[in-house]
Amino acid sequence: MPELSQGSERGRPAPFGVAEVTGPSMVPTLYHGDLLLVRYGARVGPGDVVVLRHPFQQDLLVVKRIAERREGGWWVLGDNVYAGGDSTDYGVVPDELVLGRVRFRYRPLRPGRRSTWALLCWVFSAARPVFSGRSGRAASRRLRAR
Repeated sequence: MPELSQGSERGRPAPFGVAEVTGPSMVPTLYHGDLLLVRYGARVGPGDVVVLRHPFQQDLLVVKRIAERREGGWWVLGDNVYAGGDSTDYGVVPDELVLGRVRFRYRPLRPGRRSTWALLCWVFSAARPVFSGRSGRAASRRLRAR
């Protein structure tokens, strides 16, 4: 995932930034190429989709869903159980590595998709808020299965 855009003229980080999703770890919630609006410093809790720094490679930013609070930080999981790259690989993520909560996602139009039907489908599905999994059935089902 590329570096988040969070700079401002005054030296303070902006309250919002943009990130791009790379990889399949959050499918079906987020897909490769989706753009995310991230709220920096927002309070997070179980079920929230967050952007964080990888615990072992802190120049790498990742997008995961918070599963639960554990001693020492947050246990995070990807929505795609087959992709890996979450707390099952690197353990608990300390609070200071969680940068912000994902509030909104935008799916860019794929090249070559110019039919009327493809454009209509894109218009109605391109931009959506990213809700917490606290009320979502898929996230709760996944958390119970672990």
